[in-house]
Amino acid sequence: MKAVITFIGNDKMGIVYKATELVVKYKLNIVDINQTIMDDYFTMLMIVDMSEKNVTFDEIIEGFTKLGEELGMYIKVQHEDIFNSMHQI
Repeated sequence: MKAVITFIGNDKMGIVYKATELVVKYKLNIVDINQTIMDDYFTMLMIVDMSEKNVTFDEIIEGFTKLGEELGMYIKVQHEDIFNSMHQI
């Protein structure tokens, strides 16, 4: 079971650190990650394997939503099945 986590916001120091801190806390495994800075906007797409998670999916969503509020960013966690369904033509 995988999830797609999207980050968008103003660039600042510590975003990747804080994100990976939650990944470790929840026992997720980063399968793929891509990040870039476009005109002072930080964007990152992270795919994580949740097969060994130690919290519920709702708690993962809640944790990343709270992180987004702390960082002043938009962070969205989507189950891989939902993400794939939303992006099919």
